[in-house]
Amino acid sequence: MAWGMVSDARKMGESEGRVLGRVTVYSVLGCPHCVQAKTSLGRLGLPVCDVDMGKHPELRDSVKELTGRSTVPQIFFNSVHIGGNDDLQELLPEELERLVRLVREEPVLSEALPLPLAEENQSDGPDTAEEADGAAELSAILRNMILKLFSEYLSSDGKCVDYKAMSLSPVFERYCELAVQLQRVELLSLTREEKLAFFINIYNALVIHGNVRMGAPTNTWQRYKFFNYVSYLIGGEVFTLQDIENGVLRGNRKGVAQLLKPFSKTDPRLQVALPDAEPLIHFALNCGAMGCPPIKTYTPQDIDSQLRTAAESFLENDDGCVVDSEKGEVRLSQIFKWYKADFGGTDEKLLNWILEHMGDSPKRSSLQSVLSSGKIKVSYLPYDWSTNSSH
Repeated sequence: MAWGMVSDARKMGESEGRVLGRVTVYSVLGCPHCVQAKTSLGRLGLPVCDVDMGKHPELRDSVKELTGRSTVPQIFFNSVHIGGNDDLQELLPEELERLVRLVREEPVLSEALPLPLAEENQSDGPDTAEEADGAAELSAILRNMILKLFSEYLSSDGKCVDYKAMSLSPVFERYCELAVQLQRVELLSLTREEKLAFFINIYNALVIHGNVRMGAPTNTWQRYKFFNYVSYLIGGEVFTLQDIENGVLRGNRKGVAQLLKPFSKTDPRLQVALPDAEPLIHFALNCGAMGCPPIKTYTPQDIDSQLRTAAESFLENDDGCVVDSEKGEVRLSQIFKWYKADFGGTDEKLLNWILEHMGDSPKRSSLQSVLSSGKIKVSYLPYDWSTNSSH
């Protein structure tokens, strides 16, 4: 994007008086792409209405209907849909100038874009572990605290996190105190939906906690130690990252390079494991690498719909799936190679699973066409193990 124009746009904003319209950004707390987009938009000197989709999940369907996309951010200049962060950064100078003038000179129709109701009396729920009634609420409290920290310590371009500074934050110390309360959670009383949301949230929070305390792993051996030793005491039992992902959420299946199942037949943690692997968890778990899905908060209510949305978003991104119609080739994230058994075990079943879980898009149509041809080559994209740590 030609951001050399930004200073001119700002001067224009300062000289022409009151702005009649606004820029609306649908985002998620802690999303690097959202932070970068809002930083860029902030330089334009226009009013930006930031709608947190994590806080207002009831707007997801409306935004998806408007945009045809389930990813964040989604950006509107008045009622004109721009797209995501990449689309924003690639705007041509004359197009940017036209959009800035549109926002300056024309009001946005209040009914054109979905916005949350007035929030003065709304609450996100309990703020302390003492107020939480159970595992779901406690995990949400912990998760929200980590996301606030993650958002606060992102660099201005949204690409790096200052974990060192985060470690010195009083809010992080409060998070660590709350994490100790996980030992009192009664896991056996959780429903399937509560278990999914609880353990996904805890996994993602534990990864960030581990990065802050130990530093991000930088090679294969360090990653092995990280995922097999970083742990929380939950409900009286120790759960490592491997235990949570492969033991609980994948129905006690062997993980990558694991010789044995996480839980033996006599292990009390086996009672907590899901009866079968849930493939959708692979689009919700963030292991701290750039190649992982974005970090989000999940709630037991409508968890399957939330996970399907996460899958659609991941598959829409070219880091997750690329369809080359001319070559009859589908290139996929390594996640599909590592956990192929969870998606049916064969290329045919895997591709049909992907087709079924894609949103309506040109990419889905291309995949349908390739599948119909009967001649398909499946390959896997390089996985970006680099961390987003700035130290």
